[in-house]
Amino acid sequence: MDAFRWTGLVADLVLVCVLVFGVYYRRHRRRHMVVPYMGLNVGVYAVVSALLGTEIGIGVGIGLFGVLSIIRLRSDEISHGDVCYYFSSLAIGLVCGIPLDPVWTGPVLAALVVVVMAVIDQPVWHQRYRQELVVLDRIYDSRSALEARLAELLGAEEVTRVETTVTDLVRDSQTVEVTYRVAGTRVKSERRRPVLAR
Repeated sequence: MDAFRWTGLVADLVLVCVLVFGVYYRRHRRRHMVVPYMGLNVGVYAVVSALLGTEIGIGVGIGLFGVLSIIRLRSDEISHGDVCYYFSSLAIGLVCGIPLDPVWTGPVLAALVVVVMAVIDQPVWHQRYRQELVVLDRIYDSRSALEARLAELLGAEEVTRVETTVTDLVRDSQTVEVTYRVAGTRVKSERRRPVLAR
């Protein structure tokens, strides 16, 4: 293995560990996402290294990545933030695996991905905002009444967005996604969970 391969491999492993354990896991504590992020990163790096190490046509390479792309990211509940970490892990594997000139270009680009994720996923940016999935025991035909009920139920200082996802006329229930701001007290960000209003 030449100097570039060693440099790329070490940079990839170090940076993906910083991303997964230093940024993601430290803030979200979701153990079940660690293996997919690490596995995706190492898998992408291995595929890129294999493609660059053999004389194969570009069509074969595109076909292999096409096969990878049909694998759906399945989870019981996966947020847009989790998807962003998926693509960050993938990007690190790609830029560290591709031979760029000079040799430090790939690691620097991968480090940029880690730094940006560390900055934008700071809890301070969203500590006063929460998102919930709320099941109401009646259907509200007035948006103002709906927002007032949600503010009372959730203890919200302000309801910033409400979107009805299910209206059940048989059970006389309404399911809404609500984003709201809490009072100025410091709160921890939480995963979206269903709330049943009675």
